[in-house]
Amino acid sequence: MGFHCRWSSALLTLMVAWPVQAGVVSLLEQGQMGQDRGALFALPGRAVDTASGSLFIGKAKGGLFEGRPAHVPAFPGASGAGLRGGDVAVIRQLIGHAESRRDGYDAVQHGARVRPPRPPTQMSVAQIFEWIKATPGQPHAIGKYQFVPQTLARVVKKTGTRPSERFSPTVQDRLADVLLAEAGLQQFRAGKLSRTGFMNNLAKIWAGLPNSSGKSHYDGYAGNKASITWARFDAVMAQIAPG
Repeated sequence: MGFHCRWSSALLTLMVAWPVQAGVVSLLEQGQMGQDRGALFALPGRAVDTASGSLFIGKAKGGLFEGRPAHVPAFPGASGAGLRGGDVAVIRQLIGHAESRRDGYDAVQHGARVRPPRPPTQMSVAQIFEWIKATPGQPHAIGKYQFVPQTLARVVKKTGTRPSERFSPTVQDRLADVLLAEAGLQQFRAGKLSRTGFMNNLAKIWAGLPNSSGKSHYDGYAGNKASITWARFDAVMAQIAPG
């Protein structure tokens, strides 16, 4: 079977035939029936740290993730610039399924008491940060990939995204591609990183994805659990594996 056929099959499997795993939900799930799952968020009052690569930053006293180890990119020098291919489309869709399956690119972490004035895709990047600054003391994970402020600031800077650009699906994908590259997508494509290794790296970024233990990398922190099974994750990734 050719590479194109394999990733197309993987995408179809992901979009059409994905079973709901009973009793397993991501942290801060908005509700049942596959609603929005929020990625872990920055702690209230923390300044945006553009130098950090973590989606899970913050150890404020009494915070939800006090004492939790921070994520470190596996390949911090990777840029993600110009990533293309069916494998990228499948992985993006998989992450969206785990993190924001209801609202997609317009997802806002449900714990945000003061929501943005418009859907995120109708706002500029600058307006997203203005909303974050104007609403301290609440979670701000946003978009299909549930970017938290520190990560959003870092990947915006790394990609050279202008503040005036709309937080469109295209922009969100471009920002997420930095994280895919930092997880080792290029090394995986070249056969220098195993499928399991790459999957574990992705799970260190997105808590809704399981690692090879079958659990979220952040399982046990405030009840966080993977929102899909390792078997399903592995089946999809096997279909896009190089060779």
